[in-house]
Amino acid sequence: MAQTRRMARNDPRRPRPPLDSRSLRDLALHYAARFATTRARLAAYLARKLKERGWAGGAPPDLQALADEFAASGYVDDEAFARSRAESMGRRGYGARRIAVALHQAGIEEDMRAETLQSAEEGALAAAIILARRRRFGPFGDAASDSAARRKQIAAMIRAGHGFDVARRIVDAPNEDSLHENP
Repeated sequence: MAQTRRMARNDPRRPRPPLDSRSLRDLALHYAARFATTRARLAAYLARKLKERGWAGGAPPDLQALADEFAASGYVDDEAFARSRAESMGRRGYGARRIAVALHQAGIEEDMRAETLQSAEEGALAAAIILARRRRFGPFGDAASDSAARRKQIAAMIRAGHGFDVARRIVDAPNEDSLHENP
């Protein structure tokens, strides 16, 4: 029976009804309850749903106003999202540049991104060490690597958002203890 119900919901012959103001608000509330999101992401989600299902009302809805209303109510918090995303990516070993790109894609405003990235830049070496340990780069890997492997490791660290100097320092380090000394 569950299979029949699932098929009925996705049946192309039975289109879903167009959205009205109440169903749009319900969709926004459901999305904000399920996912940590930003105002920009919520507005983009609602725009996609409007495109899929259409609008039953007269004038098109103001999606940004609805997202701002959800932010004022505390359902959506751009600052908490930015802080959480930056900390999470830092713990996984990503650098400040990669974090900045992710926050920009999530619709975080420039000034809020700058504040959030300050702490990411302060922990840049620690995040790079986490990445090197996880990927077995430099002193965390096997014996001395050849120059091609060294270039690949540096390139991978740069793609992860770390600066060239930090990447080279880690890849060229003779042991883990030398990473914690001042350069």
